[in-house]
Amino acid sequence: MTKSLLMMTSALAMSASAALADCGEVSFSDVGWTDITTTTSATKQVLQALGYDVDVKVLSVPVTFASLESDDVDVFLGNWMPAQNGAISPYLESGEIESVATNLTGTKYTLAVPAYTFEKGLQSYDDIATFRDELDEKIYGIEPGNEGNAYLVSLTEENTHGLEGFDVVESSEQGMLSMVRRAYDKQEDIVFLGWEPHPMNANFELKYLPGGEDFFGGEGVVNTVTRKGFVEECPNLGTFLTNLKFSLPMENSVMGKILNDGEDADDATMEWMKANPDDVLAWVEGVTTVDGGDGKAAVQAMLAD
Repeated sequence: MTKSLLMMTSALAMSASAALADCGEVSFSDVGWTDITTTTSATKQVLQALGYDVDVKVLSVPVTFASLESDDVDVFLGNWMPAQNGAISPYLESGEIESVATNLTGTKYTLAVPAYTFEKGLQSYDDIATFRDELDEKIYGIEPGNEGNAYLVSLTEENTHGLEGFDVVESSEQGMLSMVRRAYDKQEDIVFLGWEPHPMNANFELKYLPGGEDFFGGEGVVNTVTRKGFVEECPNLGTFLTNLKFSLPMENSVMGKILNDGEDADDATMEWMKANPDDVLAWVEGVTTVDGGDGKAAVQAMLAD
């Protein structure tokens, strides 16, 4: 009886140890948008202070969702809703991806124009076609494979809002914004995918266009999503991810340092975290280090370094 009990206790201890070892490593997808680079960087540094080994993979949105389904990635902090609803819904419905928390509220994401173009009369999706010549029949999107781009392409293919003949120019976030800067400095007309949080809202006087609500919605949220079963397997990380909340001012501030001042993402996020310790400590409420130690003490030591 005693021998059996000892064997059972030993087996349970080994099982717990194996689970702890498995949860000592966590992988994130960063889709290359500066806001997600910002939030992922902050999260990575806090988890490293807690003793976790963090791997960040740079992947497109479609590859991110496929990687979560195949368990090649654990966590994604950039599920913009409702804009990504079409892309993520099949995975949520199948249970292969789980939405665990909302980490940001009050987002905007739709076509935008400079205020001077808006004042000329381009004030909705329906007005874009009347500016066909001024826009050189171009709408500037972001990275290839993005759902927002696909929606805009569908508008041109179906001649919705009279957009037949327009070309959706796919580029990186930085590439798109360089075209906006070029047009803005010359006071030329341009229409492009804009969003908040982002320092573009401080760098340019912008107007967001009504007309795309069936896809982009109004104000939105950003959700934290994980692979199936991750929170159950790693409850300490699950608590941390549930606690994780960001704000528009935080993201705009850090993104400005990255994009405008050329700061490294890790340096910019650490600078913000050291200036806002109470916000960061709220993320680790009820969270331990990877080996069961005091999570808050570990993060305070990081912030004091």
